[in-house]
Amino acid sequence: MSEHFQIAIIGAGPGGYVAALRAAQMGATTAVVEKHLLGGTCLNYGCIPSKALLASAELLHKIKHADALGVRISGSVDFDWTAIQQRKDRVLARLRGGIRSLFDSRKVKLYQAQAKFESQGKLTLQDSHGKIQQITADNIIIAAGSAPSTIPFRPGDREFICTSDESLHWKQLPKRLLIVGGGVIGCEFACMMAQFGIEVTIVEMMPALLPEMETELGLTIADIFKKRKINIFTGTKVESMELKNNAVSVVIGNGKQVEVDKVLVATGRKPNTQDLGLEKISLVTDRGFIRVNDRMQTAAGNVYCIGDANGKCLLAHAASAQGETAVENALGHNKEYKLPVPSAVYTFPEIASVGITSRQAKEKQIPVAIGQFPIGYLGKAMAVGEETGFVKVIRGLDDNALLGVHIIGHNATEIIESATAMIGVKASTKDLAGMIFAHPTISEAVKEAAEDTFNAALHLPPKKIVKVVAEVEKV
Repeated sequence: MSEHFQIAIIGAGPGGYVAALRAAQMGATTAVVEKHLLGGTCLNYGCIPSKALLASAELLHKIKHADALGVRISGSVDFDWTAIQQRKDRVLARLRGGIRSLFDSRKVKLYQAQAKFESQGKLTLQDSHGKIQQITADNIIIAAGSAPSTIPFRPGDREFICTSDESLHWKQLPKRLLIVGGGVIGCEFACMMAQFGIEVTIVEMMPALLPEMETELGLTIADIFKKRKINIFTGTKVESMELKNNAVSVVIGNGKQVEVDKVLVATGRKPNTQDLGLEKISLVTDRGFIRVNDRMQTAAGNVYCIGDANGKCLLAHAASAQGETAVENALGHNKEYKLPVPSAVYTFPEIASVGITSRQAKEKQIPVAIGQFPIGYLGKAMAVGEETGFVKVIRGLDDNALLGVHIIGHNATEIIESATAMIGVKASTKDLAGMIFAHPTISEAVKEAAEDTFNAALHLPPKKIVKVVAEVEKV
């Protein structure tokens, strides 16, 4: 006889496990089905392992530049890649254990198995030993996540042509690395690997790095990377790859041939929805994505979908928020997912954004005023030797609405939350400009940039306003 639950969740990534904890907290009998590791891609192959490795890389970078702060380090500075990997693995194990402990404390039933729909409200589970069982649920939440995209002509040998899944767990580092894709993953890996003495090349087919973000952010980080001897080719693409003598020969769009030890393909992600048996509940996907409304509800009644699998926003924190939304609606409440979602890039310096870009404002024909403040003007930035970067604020010209905030600089991923909260409560740019920020902090640049949209930043010289009078030809 199959066990019945009020809510069953497919996947235990940041969307699925948070949804499970929220459901249990609200008193629902809850099951989670996970075929692999607790924490999903984020914990095991994405957010957390990459940040653990980046922490070592950034510390190495700081030590190499300690002389600028008057700190003398005698002797050579080196790193132990095996020890770095071991530390990363310990972090992942602790976090997986933490999730399991939270499940146990809230009586969430965990099934380690592959889940498929048998019918509406019924799942068939098959574990790694082939054992099959069924469970039923009043509501089912799909939190299946995503996998790295690949490029069609790449050789199949994952020893040489890798995705982030493999690259975060390399036992040995290559001497030469080509990264295909200059988005968030590509930039984080380039920043990290260059510090470990690897010759890094990035190929991005769009005109700038980080093409989905404010253009100036990508241009600025490109300038920083070039100073670190990272090779960057934008506005071009990879034409071919071939394995030769334990190396990869790559031809890119400008006709240049590059030979590297490994290639990291970082061209986006695709949803993990192909093996869920969606045809059994007549649920049709759009390029693999399961479309949902603002309540996270699919077209199949009491079936919800959250996180990467629905294609709304492929970020871990978005998945967690969507998980809570889905649970509350499944249990009879009325909640919509409409809050702003910040983006974070953990290069050094860090990059963060929330709201619309100036390009999007132009496309939507929204008249805006833009304010910008250099982080290097701040006392805190000078004091700690972190003067690179800026904050840009986008204000609606007609209503003073706070439309977007974009940051590159020290601790940008922490600072962005002040803007995220303000946009979330629909505060105006004037509200943000009027807030009191602690001094000395890097976050003071947010206030100054907001003030600058009104030409009122006290720590910037006044802008020169030139009146232009058109000459009218006399007839």
